[in-house]
This record gives sequence, structure tokens and C-alpha cells, in this order.
Amino acid sequence: MNARRTALPSWHRWSLWAALVVLLACMLATLVWLAGRHEAGQIQERLGRDAATAITDIRFALARDQQSLAVLGSGATPNAAWQEQASALLQAQRALVRIEWRDADLHITAQAQSPYHPIDWNAAIRADPHGSAAMACANARRLTAPAYAGSYFQPYSDGLGAELLELCLPLAANGHMEGFIVATYALQDLLSTTTSHNLAGNQEVSFTDPDGTRLALIGATQRGPRLFTTQQLLNLNGTALVLRLDGWHSEPHLFPSLVTALVAAMALALAGVVAMLVRDNRRRLDAERELGEALAFRQAMEDSLVAGLRARDLRGRVTYVNQAFCAMVGFSAEELLGRDMPAPYWPPELAAMYQQSLHRRSPQTAHEGLEAQYLRKDGTRLDVLIFETPLLDAQGRHQGWMSAVLDVSAQRRVEAQSRAAQERLEATAHLATVGEMASLLSHEINQPLAAISSYATGALNLLAHDDASDADARHTLLQDLRSAVQHIADQAARAGRVVQGVHSLVRRRGQAREPVPAEALLGAVLPLIHLQARANGVRLVSSVAPGLPPVLCDRTMVEQVLLNLARNAIQAMEDTPPDTRVLELQVRAALPGAQGAWLEFVVVDCGKGIAPEVAGELFTPFFTTRAQGTGLGLNLCRTVVEQHGGVIRFAANVPRGMVFLFTLPAGQSPNPPE
Repeated sequence: MNARRTALPSWHRWSLWAALVVLLACMLATLVWLAGRHEAGQIQERLGRDAATAITDIRFALARDQQSLAVLGSGATPNAAWQEQASALLQAQRALVRIEWRDADLHITAQAQSPYHPIDWNAAIRADPHGSAAMACANARRLTAPAYAGSYFQPYSDGLGAELLELCLPLAANGHMEGFIVATYALQDLLSTTTSHNLAGNQEVSFTDPDGTRLALIGATQRGPRLFTTQQLLNLNGTALVLRLDGWHSEPHLFPSLVTALVAAMALALAGVVAMLVRDNRRRLDAERELGEALAFRQAMEDSLVAGLRARDLRGRVTYVNQAFCAMVGFSAEELLGRDMPAPYWPPELAAMYQQSLHRRSPQTAHEGLEAQYLRKDGTRLDVLIFETPLLDAQGRHQGWMSAVLDVSAQRRVEAQSRAAQERLEATAHLATVGEMASLLSHEINQPLAAISSYATGALNLLAHDDASDADARHTLLQDLRSAVQHIADQAARAGRVVQGVHSLVRRRGQAREPVPAEALLGAVLPLIHLQARANGVRLVSSVAPGLPPVLCDRTMVEQVLLNLARNAIQAMEDTPPDTRVLELQVRAALPGAQGAWLEFVVVDCGKGIAPEVAGELFTPFFTTRAQGTGLGLNLCRTVVEQHGGVIRFAANVPRGMVFLFTLPAGQSPNPPE
């Protein structure tokens, strides 16, 4: 019972506040609704007045035109003067499209057309006894007064069109009907010339049929969210049109009068005071709750940080540490708070330096990251990165320093391991380069050594069969021996150049290039190719296209490319019948019409070809399909050709075998052929 008595006053107080708020809201809503109704009524009334004014202007314009047409029909018969007067009237009145003089039988005796409307009039339609003009004249004959006919749509010759209205004025003399003046109006221009000067930017006026179909429309350059409409009937002899006036307006003003505004302002002020009283009490409760939540959130955030937080005053005493900092140095918060310098986690040999650095610190340099070394409580050391910012109080006064401490010991260990791994990788890469150079040398030096061996064997054979007794035979023997020794010297020099070329190729150095005739390149390697071709029963065919420019290349390395491709072609024909073993070497222009800018070297064999699964790995280093191969020959060929700016490719030879082609520049050719 006591609980109920203590609860009633609170419920009663809140109900009164709620009732007051509801009454204020209802009063304000009623005022707003009445103000809106009042303003909408004023807008509608003003729109009705504008429509009535527009009807008056249209009637006045039609009456004025009737007078002008009556003066135009005052003559006995139409003549040249009538034609000039009719044209002048059409020039002055843009709404008039056409003026006709018709006799008593409605036959057209004269006509004039407006220069503003491009209409191709059909004479048969204009003379139709059931047309609009004939109906207007029938009404005029019956009423003996100007009469109108219903509107109709007339297309223009430019693809557009307009709604037209016919007016017929009877011409009577002495009680007899002598003829008619027929005038044709364009409703769009009639609206434009009579009402456009009185329209506001947010209004549009239109002619409509009684069923609502729009016949002509002008205005409404600005539109708002609300539309107000009024209609006025325009009665004409013989027909009737509806003038519709639409006004676009923004939302009605909430406070159209001063009294309404004052009452609304007082109501709003009272509601604001009530709201402020209620909100003040709620703010106090919300502030207390948010403060508790903020403190809990801050504590949770500090406890979850990996970085250590430490605050010190201007004397260097520690005033705050978080759990991460305590875990980092191994000391508890009680052991650190209030401690003077030197700090217990400073290494003894670095304490003096750290203390001097602390005294030299200024707010301008506080944000810089400093690397330091701390000593844990268990004696182990760790590397840390410290970021410090000035600690300010509520008045902005400098009270100390706030530090964020990051343990970077693991990062330093990883960096040391990465440097060691990088050094090992560089050493491995150096060994790989040395191995690659050694493999290339062993691969490329075989050909000069084989040639030296062949020439030395030949020289020994000549000496072993030296049975020449006369001077001529001995002179011939000496010449052959001298030639063999010269070839041995040439191949030894060639072996030296091969060593230098492979060394420069592996080191990726630019080789000296010189213009060399294609015949000289091919002639330098043909003797060596002949030796291996003869040993394998292969017939050699070589050809050089006439008129080719010299090749700009490293002669020794290009000769090695030719030797490697020719040797591979000869080896590819080992399992073919002896009568089909043919090796072709060709030199030609790379592209027809390219004026010899690039030369193409072609090596064609009649061997067993290359399997599709092998073709993709053909230029891969150390890939080979032969037991005695090293897998470096074709890789060297591609490297040499590409260093010269050329391309190397291969294709199947029809009916059997393969074709290897590579291009080399002639002179200063800038771009390789695709």
C-alpha cells in the first residue's frame, strides 16, 4: 500500500507532462493545417481571377479581329488592294493563319496565307461543303452574324502541326448575302499572343475540349510540388472551348499571418522549455552511465594493447603504466609507479645516456621514434622502439610525457635472419652463374676442339704416309701440312673467341658488333658443317639471296648459332634413310618489300620432327631429349638472337622435318619484324 502511494505522484506528474505535450502538439498541428488551408484558398482565388482575365483578353482579341475582317470585306469584290490588306493583317496578327473571300455559294474567290505557318493547303479539302469552314459559314448564314466551327488538327509541311479554328463573317448588302470572309486561327498562337504577357513563371494556360482533351498549351517554365487548377468556358457562336489555367506552387507557408506565427512561437517556446527540463534530467543520468562505460572501455582497451604505455612527469617519475608494459619489462605496476630515475629496466651501462637524453627532450622532437635497449627483471635484454608525446592537462599545460613502447626484438632477429638468407642467396646465385658459364663453355668449345682434332689427325696422316721422293711432291706435302696447321690455329683462335663470347653473354655485357656479309658468316661455318655432314651421310645445300646488305652482329656468337642449329639438324636425321638426309642453309630478306632491313637465316632438315609435348620446352635451359645433350644449345641460340634484337622460331617442314629461322638486323634497323 505504501509503495502504491509513493508511485502515484510520479505517475500523475508524468501523465500531466504527457497531456501538456499532446495538447501543444495538437494545437500546433491545427494552426498549421488552418494556415495551409487559408493559403491554398488564396492561391485558388487568385488563379480564378487570372483565368477570368485571360478569357476577357481572348474575347477582346477575337472582337478586334472581327472588326478588322469586316473592314477587309467592305469592298465589292476582292482585288489587288484587298490582297495587300489581307497580307498586312496576317503579318500583324500572328494567330491568323489564312484569310479567304468566298462568294455566296462558298466558292473561294481570293485568299491570303500567313508567312509564319508553313501549311500546304489542299484545295479540295478547303472547298469541301462539309468541312469546318463550310460549317462555320452555314452558322453565319443562319445567324447573320460571325460564327465559329469546331477545331481540327492541321499538319504543317515541316512535320509539325497545330489545332486550327475557323471563323466566318457574312457579307450582306440590302438584305442579300453577297459572300463570306473566312479566317483561320491557330489556337496555340492565339493563346501566346493574348495571354502570355499576363502569365507568371509557374502558370500554364491551355485550350481543351469539354471532355478534357488538350488542344493548345503554353507557359509553365517553373513547376512546384503542388498543382492548382481552374477552368473557364469560352462560348463562341457555333462552338465552345474550355480555358484551363494551371498554377504550380511550392508547399504553403506554415505561418501566413503574424498572429498565427506568434501563437505558434509561444507554443514552440513552451514545448521547448518542457523538453529542456525533461532532457536535463535524462542528460545527467546518461552522462553518469556513459562515464562509467567510457572508463570500462578505456581500461579494456589499455589491457588489450600489445604496445606498452608509460606516463612520466617532468621530473621523470613514472605515473602510469599498463599491463603490456609491465609484461614487457617483467616489473609490476607497484614496483614502477613513483620511481625516480634511473629506471629499474635501464641497463646500468646505458642509464647515464638515457637520463641525459630525457633532459634534452623537447615537445618539438617528442614524436620521433627512438630505439633503445631495456633490461628485464630476469636479466634478459630486449630491443624497443619508443614514441613520446607531450602530456597536457585540461588547461593545456605541459605536465609530462606519454610514451608508447614497442618490443622489436623479434623483428630485429627476423631482419638479421633475412640478411643472412640474402647473403646465402647471392652466393648461390653466383655459383649458379659460374655453373652456367662452365656448362656453356663445355658445350660450345666442343666444336672448335673437334675441328682441331680433325685437322691434327689429317696432318699426322700426311706425315705417316710421307713417301714423296721428288721435290714437287714434298712441296705439295708441305703446303697441305701448312694448310692443316693454319686451320688448327684458326680453330684455336675461334675457341678463344667462343670463350670470350660466352663469358660476355653470361655476364650480360654488350658485345662489339660489326657489319659482316652474309656470305662471310655462312662461309666461316660451312667447313665445320661439311665435316659433320660428311661423317653422318648428309647432303648439304646452301644459298644466299643476291644483293643482301651486311649483317650488324657479333660474328663469333652468330657463327655459334648457325653451328648449333646445323648440328642439331644433322643429329635429327640420324634415324632417317641415307638418301633422304638433306640439310639446307638459306639467307634471305626477312620481309618482302622491307628493303633488306632484316635478314632471315633458315636451317631446314628432313628429320623426324619435334613432338608437340617437347615443343613447349624446346628453349628451356638444361632440357634435352638426347642422352649426350646438355640442354644449353638452343637456349644459347635464343639468348644470342634476342640480344641482337631478333627473334628465333621453328615450324614443321613439309612433308617431314623441321625449319628453324632467326632474324638479325642489317645496318641500323630500329624494330624487329613480328
